[in-house]
Parts: sequence; structure tokens; C-alpha cells
Amino acid sequence: MKYINKIWGIILIGATVMVSSCSENFLEPDPLSFYEPSATFTTEAGLKAALAQADRNMKLYYTTSSDVLLPIATEFVFSDMLVVSATDKQSQISDIANMLVPSTGVYNTANDGARMHSIIHFWNENYAGIKYANTVLDYAPHVTTLSEKIRNEYVGRAYFHRSFRYYAMVHQFGDVPLVSKLVEVPKQNYRSTKREAILQMIEIDMEKAIEWVPEQPVGSYTVGYPGGYINKAACRMLLAKIYMANGKFQEAKAQLDILIDQSGFRLMTEPFGTEVQPAASETWKVERNVIWDLHRGENIYNAANTELILGIPNQGENIVGYTIMRCLSPFVFNGALASPSGRQGLQNYNRRDGKYNAEYDYQRVFGRGVASMRPCTWAQYGLWEVNDKTDEGDLRHSRKAGNWLHMGDLKYNNKDDQEWFGKNLRLFDDEGNLLCNDTIRRWYDIPLYKFYYYDKVQDDNLSSDGFRGAQRGSIGDLYLYRLAEAYLLRAEAKFYINPSDPGIADDVNIIRERAQCEQLYTAGQVTIGDIFDERARELYLEEWRHVELVRASFGLAISGRQDEWGNTYSLDNLTKQSGTDQSGGSYWYQRCIKNNFYNDGITRNVVASGQSSINYTMDKKNMFWPIPEVAITSNNKGKLFQNYGYSGYDESISVWDNWEDAVANEDIIE
Repeated sequence: MKYINKIWGIILIGATVMVSSCSENFLEPDPLSFYEPSATFTTEAGLKAALAQADRNMKLYYTTSSDVLLPIATEFVFSDMLVVSATDKQSQISDIANMLVPSTGVYNTANDGARMHSIIHFWNENYAGIKYANTVLDYAPHVTTLSEKIRNEYVGRAYFHRSFRYYAMVHQFGDVPLVSKLVEVPKQNYRSTKREAILQMIEIDMEKAIEWVPEQPVGSYTVGYPGGYINKAACRMLLAKIYMANGKFQEAKAQLDILIDQSGFRLMTEPFGTEVQPAASETWKVERNVIWDLHRGENIYNAANTELILGIPNQGENIVGYTIMRCLSPFVFNGALASPSGRQGLQNYNRRDGKYNAEYDYQRVFGRGVASMRPCTWAQYGLWEVNDKTDEGDLRHSRKAGNWLHMGDLKYNNKDDQEWFGKNLRLFDDEGNLLCNDTIRRWYDIPLYKFYYYDKVQDDNLSSDGFRGAQRGSIGDLYLYRLAEAYLLRAEAKFYINPSDPGIADDVNIIRERAQCEQLYTAGQVTIGDIFDERARELYLEEWRHVELVRASFGLAISGRQDEWGNTYSLDNLTKQSGTDQSGGSYWYQRCIKNNFYNDGITRNVVASGQSSINYTMDKKNMFWPIPEVAITSNNKGKLFQNYGYSGYDESISVWDNWEDAVANEDIIE
């Protein structure tokens, strides 16, 4: 008998896995645990069930089982964009260079609300997705009622799910155990497989997938199960990324040329679909624009959306709360943010209060945030400078349109503060005294067009003062892939092939033109930094930022191209450097220290219950996260490779350097 749920190798045992990994309100048993494999998975319905679980689990990278964490935000903390900001927690992982260690005591909780990261969540969910894919791959040949064509469609979709997870894992954790099949008995003698070998395997798999998985006509998506079904275009996108990771830049460009020029997709350039205003529209009115419409959950599956390649349905009975406003919006509704009169500056209104004023109900605009993570200074300001000018036309940074929320545009709404009620918030009084005792957590800008999701649960409760984001009854649909990323990925491929190619500017500028930017890039002068800056502007909380920056680190090393500062990189030492100085490391590291927080040598003092002084650090070794120690020790008949710089690193540990040997060894139990 093959083990589907309770026993699936040692990989998941080590990380305290709950396979369904949903929030506490969604602790339903894993559907697969009800099945007797030999009876269930030899039917088409069984294959559909396994794929449905793999599709469903995609949303768990973005949604969360914690009220204060979004897993995807961890990808941005390990980048140039965000830092942790839960200053009431002494254990928050701000000093990453010293605090990120593989030991069980600090590195074994799926969504660690004390340390503010979801690293183990990614380990668990990646291997859970691989398990569901392997279920289909193992059993599909035995479903005798299927034609070869239909069977191959199932196999191709399973290849996508498995390849998607491994593509992420090898850029998050480096060399990891390769599991390509369901185990017959528990296996405790895994060895790690080289990142390059795993990439070679999933490249072969995805080349088959783009042949076998059918097209889905543009605009034909629905929010039902077929809406999240893996299609050929999504397979092509993933294959292009894998080609990029393998240094096959021409091959990647060829796939992206087909995706962009021959597949029927088009960037959305005009408002479309359902017009959605914030719940408190009298408080915050958005001038309808294409960027706002594009990112409304209500419009992702709209038939007019020709930019959608693959979405993540998240609504109805299967919704998992997307509490983005709770996790990432500033924590402002208390006395820590005061007016010059000394009174509390912002209050979260209760609509049953007889003094309710609909013009100042900010918590129904951006939520009752706790600021688990916050953007760095560069992400708020420097990022939006192109050609040494802040681009005032960029809709993604537009205060005028209502897409971008700047703290100084809010107005004091404390009804008891007659002197300052209705006046704009200030960070300093006339004498220069700070009016906010914790600016890390309570004073920063947000891209409201990305954050706002209608919270039906809270909106139905007139006494509520705790808006969080999409919950039951809301529409929390998300993007996995859309055409804008394909353009930016093609620009990157062109850069590695020939950095003087004028087509690089064309691919970046078409995204900027859609956003109504005034500043465009000059042909032949676009750097890798310009491309990744544009990714930051366009794909915030969509792309896996850490993964893509690590991939680009290898791309620069393989191609020999310079980064925006003139640095070159070598595969010889890319993954074997440590330290927090300004030189060396990888491209990922150089982008991280651009963050304006990491390794700046500044101790930040705040009035907070958890940390009165905070240092933000990032180490060159942190490009790869440590392999969880509990996974290593549980694999007690073999040895997994620990990444350079972490406790347990041993260069002499054997690692599979080709995927064929790793697969052959899976059947060997010691």
C-alpha cells in the first residue's frame, strides 16, 4: 500500500505538518485522508480530488492560519521591500543575521506569530503540494477508463504542481530532498539533491506539460473549479522561469514570445469589470482607474480580464481568510499616534455609535492593522523615482487617484479633539517633537489598491471595529500569473542575452505606459536593477520576491552580466559567503541591503512593550534559508545537507548531483 496522508516519508514529519494547513476555522480533515488509495485513485474522480487539493493549497501561500501573518509577506521580508515590524514582540526576527537558525526551538512553527515569519509554512506546503502531485503521477497510469490524451492532461497538471513547488524550494532552501513518488513504507534515509539537478528534472517535466495540458481560451475563466485549473499558458510561464534558472535564456525568451505575442492575452489598459469602492467610500473615494480595477478580487475572473493567465479562486464556502489589511496595514488606532494637542489621533469608529461620522471611518478603508510587516523607506519613496525623478503620473503610486495611501493625507478623527479634528495628520508638532512613539509600526504608506479587500463579516456587524480583509462572504480571489510578469520576465531574458537590446526597454515601458507613467526607460540603457525595480512596483505581494531575486543571482552569475552597480558574480562562491558588510555576496544580498533597514548600523529606539531598541540585519548566507534541524534529525538513517553558514553545515555530506540517481534511491529503504 502506498501512503497518501499519515505517513509520507520523513520530509514532512520533521516540520510538525498539518497537511491541510488552514486557519483554525478551517480545520477540516484533509480530503485525501478519507480515501483508500487502491480504491480511490484508480478512478478519474480520485485524480480530480488530488488535483483539486493541489489547486486549493496554492492559496495557502498567500492566505494564513494566523491572524497576524501572511506567508507571502515572508518572501518580501527576505528582499528589498519589507521588514518585520511587530515591535510588541521581543522575538520578532528583525536581526535575521543572528536570529535565523535551524534549531527546533526557534524554527519549527508553520506560521510563527512570535518571530514573524512563515518559513516552515513554505517547507510544509511545498512538500504537501508535491505529495498531491505525486499521487496523481503514481496512480494516473492505472486509471484504465481514460484515453491517453486525457491521462496526459492529468499528468501534465501534476507536473506543474510538483515543478512549481520544487522551483520555489530550490531558491528558498537550495539543495533539498527530491521526492518523486509516493513511498511504500516510511523512509528515513533521504539525501539532498543538488539544486541544479532538480531544476533539470522539472525542466523535462514541464516540456511535457506544455505539450499535454490544453489551452484555456482567454476570458473563459470562471470561479468554479475549472477557474483554477492549470492551463497551457501557466505551464509555459513556469517553464520559462525554469529555463531562466537553468541559464537557457534564449529558450525562455522563445516561450515568453509565444505567451505574449501568440496566446491571445493583452494587458488591461482601461477600467473594466465591477466598480468597487472602499466600504467607507465617503471617507476615501477612489477615482476609478485600470490599476484599481485590475486588483479587485471581484474582477480577477471577470471575462473582460485578458491579462489573467492563472488565478487562485478564493471565495464561497472554500474561502480561506485573506487578512492582508490586518497583517500589513499600519497600527494606528490607539494613543501611540497623537495629535499636537496630545490626544489620540485616530479612532476606529463603531457604526452603532450615535456620533458616527462616515467621512472619517478609516478602519473600513485600510483595516484595523497590526503592522506585522512594513515597507522599507526605499519601497515607499526611492522605488518610485525613474530618471532621477519621482514619477507623478504612476497610478500605482497615485495619491490623487486614491490608489496610494499616505499617512499625511489622513485626517484626525477623534471627536473629542475639537482643535485638530478634520485636520491632516502630522508626524511632528510645530516644535519638532515627534507625535508618534513607534514610527516603525505606525507611520508608513501603503498601496491601498493592493491591500483593500471587502470584509463582509465585519461590514455586516455594525458594532465591528476590526476590519481585516477578505473573509467568508467576501471575494478574495488572487493572481498567480498574469501577463505583466511575462513582459518583465522577457525583458530579463533579453538582458542576459544582450543588455543593449532595445526590446528590453519596450517590455518594461509597456507596463509603465499602462500605469500612465510620465518617465520611461531609454532603449539600450535598461539595467537588471531597472527590471527588478519595475517588478517591485508591478508585482508587489504577487511574485515570490525572494525566490525571483535568488534566481536572478544565478542568472547574473551564469551570464556574466553586471548588476546596476557594476558588480559581477561567480557560481564558484555565490552560495558560500557570509557576513553583513556592504561588499560581496549575491545580487539578492545587494538588493536586500538597498532596503534602508538591513545592515545600516542604526539602532532604532521605540516605545513598545516588546523591543525598545531594534537592529535590522541580513547576512549573505541568508540567501538560502536553513534546512530545518528537525527534518535533519528525523532523517536518522541518512544525512541531509545543511546550507553554508548555519549550524550543521558539513561540506563532506554526500548530495545527489543528478536527479536520476536520486529517484532510483527512493525505493531503497534502510
